[in-house]
Amino acid sequence: MRVQLLGVRGSTPAPGPDFVRYGGHTSCVAVTAAGADRPSLVLDAGTGLRSLTGLLDGQAYDGSIVLSHLHWDHMQGVPFFAAGDREASRVDLYLPAQDGKSGRDLLAQSFSPPSFPITPEGLRGRWGFHALTDGEHPIEGFTVTAVDIEHKGGRTFGLRVDDELGSLAYLPDHAPAAGISHELMQMLEGVDVLLHDAQFLEGERPVAVDYGHATVEDSVKLAHECGAGTLVLFHHSPARTDAALDEIGRWAPGLAGGLPVVVAREGMTLDVRRLQGSTGG
Repeated sequence: MRVQLLGVRGSTPAPGPDFVRYGGHTSCVAVTAAGADRPSLVLDAGTGLRSLTGLLDGQAYDGSIVLSHLHWDHMQGVPFFAAGDREASRVDLYLPAQDGKSGRDLLAQSFSPPSFPITPEGLRGRWGFHALTDGEHPIEGFTVTAVDIEHKGGRTFGLRVDDELGSLAYLPDHAPAAGISHELMQMLEGVDVLLHDAQFLEGERPVAVDYGHATVEDSVKLAHECGAGTLVLFHHSPARTDAALDEIGRWAPGLAGGLPVVVAREGMTLDVRRLQGSTGG
């Protein structure tokens, strides 16, 4: 399994010269199956989704997108994903089921006039809109497991992706301090790579609580408790400059007691199997 980080920011894109090395796009992760030459599974559709078109060598996208939740920074890229908006494309979009609504209607809450010029039906190609429930789901040859996690403002899933060679857990928006369920710990147990919300620092705890996010320290603690092979700090604050993220990269491994810690960077590629027990990337 090859994982490409196309957007690593949270809340809003962060353009400008202070955000070049780690990137300014919001959450989007592309997953390529072992032996395949292009991604077929995408986790979240933030502004980083636009970059996937360039990875497809001019081809239309043929695959699935699974959203962890429906906040703007995790779905803004959908209408601007050129490789998905073609007559030849096939895109299955999975949204966390809630309020008894269909997948199409969940998307249309923010993807229709007056919020946006077109409705979901305006996307070209074969799009399927699915309301995803918790549990295990076969998607694009992977086993995708969805578990409800703590985050403010609508249903939010933590996601795990497994194939025969490795496992990836993806929790970009998560408030561990608000409670960690037995189901979540079961899902995370022994995961090879954990991409986890690290938007705030311990000194910013009151803001993290207000917005339902984690601190770097929360992420390290959870990675230890679940026995993750490698922790990737993700969903950086839009105010966190390259220099500030460099600083986190210097001190965060010291909290981890030998657990490899990686600060997510836009454009980074992770070999999940190879990363187990190493810094890789």
